[in-house]
Amino acid sequence: MIACDCVVCASTDPKDKRLRSSVLVQTAQTTIVIDTTPDFRYQMLRSHTRKLDAVLFTHPHKDHLAGLDDIRAFNFRQQRPMDIYANSLTEEAVRRDFYYAFTDTRYPGVPEMNLHTIDLSPFRIGDIPVIPIEAYHHKMPVYGFRIGGFTYITDANRIEETEKDKIRGSSVLVLNALRKEAHVSHFTLQEAVDLATELAIPEVYFTHISHQLGTHAAINQELPGHMRLAYDGLELTLH
Repeated sequence: MIACDCVVCASTDPKDKRLRSSVLVQTAQTTIVIDTTPDFRYQMLRSHTRKLDAVLFTHPHKDHLAGLDDIRAFNFRQQRPMDIYANSLTEEAVRRDFYYAFTDTRYPGVPEMNLHTIDLSPFRIGDIPVIPIEAYHHKMPVYGFRIGGFTYITDANRIEETEKDKIRGSSVLVLNALRKEAHVSHFTLQEAVDLATELAIPEVYFTHISHQLGTHAAINQELPGHMRLAYDGLELTLH
């Protein structure tokens, strides 16, 4: 047994039970997921996701990529390869980490993927329009995405002014806020609040939260009224 004296870990509030950060985007016709975390399989089962059209990646770090092997269940159910959208850096990691899916003589049952290399040009997945937004995770360029009035950015600590312009006018922003203390590659809570305030987004949720930040209830009391911590299972409806 591992002992833990962390207030968040010991919390009985279900909103303090945090898996790795990912988001499911769904219209009547199209379903996509942004990032396949190590918890991907459980997240899909928990959300009762029975159809998945594509996976969209922010960057190649393991906590956002490692669950990709489990698209096999959707391959089997849908009888087709999964469409994967990633920049060249992330595509390189996919080919390296899941090399067995790209060999000439593939073992039966390995994941089947169609890789689509993306850059900062807008594109569509089914009826979902996607605008990539470049941010920086220390020195690594990472992608956030604007989908209609919804913008999702994780694992960032810097966004250039030209990319901020892509976020302005969003009705909802989901933004990473790791903890209160400074970090080399993530926004702190105050930095995230300041950015959301600068961009004048009316509804803001903070994600990619470390247990060092504090409990959901306590931190929400410190935030402006239109800003909240995200939590596992949060559902947002955009019109």
